[in-house]
Amino acid sequence: MIGRLKGILVSKQPPWLLVDVHGVGYEVETPLSTLFDLPANGQEVTLLIHTVVREDAFLLYGFLREAERTLFRHLLKVTGVGAKLALAILSGMNAQEFADAVHRNDVSALVRLPGIGKKTAERLIIEMRDRLVQGAEVAPASAVGGAQAITFSNPVQEAIGALEALGYKPIEATRMIRAIPDAESQSVEVLIRSALKSMAG
Repeated sequence: MIGRLKGILVSKQPPWLLVDVHGVGYEVETPLSTLFDLPANGQEVTLLIHTVVREDAFLLYGFLREAERTLFRHLLKVTGVGAKLALAILSGMNAQEFADAVHRNDVSALVRLPGIGKKTAERLIIEMRDRLVQGAEVAPASAVGGAQAITFSNPVQEAIGALEALGYKPIEATRMIRAIPDAESQSVEVLIRSALKSMAG
């Protein structure tokens, strides 16, 4: 199994990355929390990897922080939670925020995330409470120095696509992005952060 990748960041296409490791390009799916803190294309990056091997696919999920990978792995053990929903959770809140919501029994905070209804939120709280140790295993995610904004030729469409990849419906994703003032002049990073912040508010 692949546990870590260190190579050159070739491209970012939320939620996907392409990392060149000695001439081999690895496609890695990441939560937005990781994507926002990556260096610019062409620079070296080290990712912690969770590998999933299926009959029809070999999937890599990448994280900059051990707290995020640990939480991702715990989430996969929850009934009804797959990789896509786990990534959506990590894109909407960091590991410490999730742990705090679980320990507060804060269903309302969880149902604001895409793909999570009341029953799923309640199940997450019940099944995750004993797996999370506040202030230890899921310590607050710290920012990585040198992060740069992600730039694309059409930031609005890229941001909408990223939200759809997280599980938001196309109409909802479009509405969230279009509601941001001066959306056309913002970077993808700013658009996605603003959209997720509006949902969390």
